[in-house]
Amino acid sequence: MHRDQLADFLRRRREAIRPAEVGLAEGPRRRTSGLRREEVAALAGMSTDYVVRLEQGRSSQPSTQLLGALARALRLSGDERDHLFRLAGHQPPPASGSARQARAGLARLLDLIDGTPALVMSDLGETLAQNRAAVLLMGDHSGFTGDERYLLHRWFTAPDALAAHGPEERERHSRSLVADLRAAVGRRVGAPDEAVANRLVARLARVSGEFRRLWAGHEVAVRAMDDKTLVHPAVGRLVMDCETLVTPDQRQLLLVLTPADAETRERLELLRVLGVEEFPTEQAHLA
Repeated sequence: MHRDQLADFLRRRREAIRPAEVGLAEGPRRRTSGLRREEVAALAGMSTDYVVRLEQGRSSQPSTQLLGALARALRLSGDERDHLFRLAGHQPPPASGSARQARAGLARLLDLIDGTPALVMSDLGETLAQNRAAVLLMGDHSGFTGDERYLLHRWFTAPDALAAHGPEERERHSRSLVADLRAAVGRRVGAPDEAVANRLVARLARVSGEFRRLWAGHEVAVRAMDDKTLVHPAVGRLVMDCETLVTPDQRQLLLVLTPADAETRERLELLRVLGVEEFPTEQAHLA
């Protein structure tokens, strides 16, 4: 870990970002041309004290989850993010689909609606960016590697995903996920990344009989508006409406989750008050 270089890099990147770039008002009394430390902390979902210690070279080694959150908060490019990871003594995430950046416009939208859980995903189910509300609700997904990057792989192989949904709801969500993947694979026919999608399908078919059964049904449907039931360990069951906005090339999706009833709204407010001290890998389950 290169503490002094890491501190210098973080300071300079913070000072280079204008508040308007991340959806913040500059205000008449702002004395710095860039972001304040507390603003970076809020965007990254961590304490201001920890950001201060990082910039002063006094911190312990940050986790890959925290680095991913900082990279998103500071709007780092792929090269800058890799540099951040190396300065902190970690290997950068694999140069694959999950390393792609969310489109700039979608990333700005995440900041503008920070009080509402929202995330950007690839059409293969990789989380590319989350706002703080989504991290509080579902945990930080930036630390997933290998096949765990893909929502479908976690859905069909993780036992705890089964516990979060009843049998009827799980069947519906499973069919929807597989039908959406079928559409994504179809869009890649003849494209340079066609093999990436085909290999994902082959790996899922090897590890999940449920996936093989649904894939054989050849259903095709791009995900749109849906309802989600999530189970959070701190606040319990939440019923959410999910709106999905798709980029023109249909390769990236913005998912916005809003409470479907008054009880869920109250539990989300409680969750915002509770916050999180550290980023868990996954708190509630999304499908």
